[in-house]
Amino acid sequence: MPYRIFNFNPGPATLPLEVLEEARDEMLNYRDTGISVMEMSHRSPEFEEIINSAQSLFLEVAELSSEHQVLFLQGGASLQFSMVPFNFLTPDATADYIVTGSFAKKALQEGAKIGKTNIAASNDSNNYTAIPRQEDIALSSNSAYLHLTTNNTIYGTQWKYVPESGSVPLIADMSSDILSRKMEMKKFDLIYAGAQKNLGPAGVTVVVISTSLLEQASSSLPPILSYKTHAENGSLYNTPPCFPIYIVKLVLEWLKKKGGLAAVQEANEKKAHLLYNVIDKSDGYYTGHAVKKDRSEMNVTFHLPEEQLEKEFLDKASSEGLIGLKGHRSVGGIRASIYNAMPIEGCETLAQFMKDFKQKH
Repeated sequence: MPYRIFNFNPGPATLPLEVLEEARDEMLNYRDTGISVMEMSHRSPEFEEIINSAQSLFLEVAELSSEHQVLFLQGGASLQFSMVPFNFLTPDATADYIVTGSFAKKALQEGAKIGKTNIAASNDSNNYTAIPRQEDIALSSNSAYLHLTTNNTIYGTQWKYVPESGSVPLIADMSSDILSRKMEMKKFDLIYAGAQKNLGPAGVTVVVISTSLLEQASSSLPPILSYKTHAENGSLYNTPPCFPIYIVKLVLEWLKKKGGLAAVQEANEKKAHLLYNVIDKSDGYYTGHAVKKDRSEMNVTFHLPEEQLEKEFLDKASSEGLIGLKGHRSVGGIRASIYNAMPIEGCETLAQFMKDFKQKH
């Protein structure tokens, strides 16, 4: 087995080698403290520096100001499906959801358990192959917020524009494409993302909330479910996932060193083009799931002519150090997750493998 294989898993996903090496070097003795970050008190000045740096770095890399606050929570995006309506869906209002895939649908389902919801737009009729246009979005007259999922990991579709919501707060699950490209982040009142795809290891969820929306959050919730509680306590109301936050800080430093979002976007576009180019020139041997204009640059999804060929493709790819390519069980096929940390060499290797496999079969 080579030292490092190419890991195309959708999450937990590959991490930057530089980050892993730095964490390895500091594993037993973090900056001459004599202990690991995993053993460190979350109330210590050393950890306070870690979490404060991670918060400020996120705002810097995301090109946001102090008008947004960064929280580090637990429970993944799945808990956010409930926390959002608990905090902002009042009895006299309706929560609007745009359903573009499995996780967007789960967010809607959790919201419906808490209050009144409305499907503002959906593309389930075409099996989630495309993203709704602005003119397809119909908000409720008493909308509490508009929720969307910016990248659909299972189906390989991605929003290429930020929808207009007027005075209605815009909320997004960005778990699978956060900080992967330049976009109008200021338009979002709340962003959340499980870290395990683009930001770090599983165990920490990043929430970015505007101060104006935070003021509207419910004050009558159990503290652990309240955004106000976590904001007032600097994400230290309860013991946070210290080591994952530390890794997120290292990843943010890595992103900044690479040149920020503009440089990351350029690299991600090149990686995605390598794979989509093979699909488009395969004379139908490889067929992509998403329509071209809405293709994801994070999750490249496609099928081969027969299911047996897909199994052979996966087996052969794994034997050559290309792992995690099996599509989600709900759609099958192949899925290459090429998040920020996937080196271009991984996509070059996979693209050549795809060409060779087609030629042999």
